[in-house]
Amino acid sequence: MVDERGLYERLCLEGFQSGLSWLTILRKRDAFRAAFEGFDPDRVAGFGARDVERLLADAAIVRHRGKIEAAIANARCTVTLREDAPLHELFWSYAPERSGKDGAAGARELAKELKRRGFRFVGPTTVQSAMQACGVVNDHVADCFVRQAVEAERRVALTT
Repeated sequence: MVDERGLYERLCLEGFQSGLSWLTILRKRDAFRAAFEGFDPDRVAGFGARDVERLLADAAIVRHRGKIEAAIANARCTVTLREDAPLHELFWSYAPERSGKDGAAGARELAKELKRRGFRFVGPTTVQSAMQACGVVNDHVADCFVRQAVEAERRVALTT
């Protein structure tokens, strides 16, 4: 997930997961994608009050008004962010190799920057989880069986 849509989706799902099991979110992922029109930021940015009510009535997703409204607000911020640096470029600028920070410090700084730009439900823990899930940071321990594979994919993403 190195593109804008993928990072927006992951950020939304991380926000919806807050306080819940990841298994709950994974089981509802297809429903989330349908409800949020494939997490296309341009489409979700156009959602209004009727859409919020529609989503609150959708038992196939997590029906939390604050999280739903944050996903819509974050789509609008994602669209606006394109004027300076697209969401994926902003995320990857906080990769340890580019920022000089470790994953936790980078996540804290990125969370502050996202909040400054109007994003919601983007605390440091949520942002760090999104950074990990998208490969921006690789927190697998040295002897983890997937560390090298994750690192190889990160290296490719860092060059794009």
